[in-house]
Amino acid sequence: MNAQNWIKSSRCNGQTACVEFAFLADGNVALRDSKEQDGPVLAYSPAEWEAFVLGVKAGEFDTDKLTVDAATEPGEPVSRL
Repeated sequence: MNAQNWIKSSRCNGQTACVEFAFLADGNVALRDSKEQDGPVLAYSPAEWEAFVLGVKAGEFDTDKLTVDAATEPGEPVSRL
């Protein structure tokens, strides 16, 4: 993966437990764990990245709005309130 400029959220405030992303030459977006910079990297298409960013802005991933059903199997989606 040839990502030159990794970007970390300003909310990390120098912490190492953050997620970093980079825009790739092919238009995709790479995502990695800042603690494991040589570890696995996930790559998303521009459409996938846009859907994620719009979901974040809309509050779709706010933990106070999510609930886990006790019957939910590991790996299944979390239901919204």
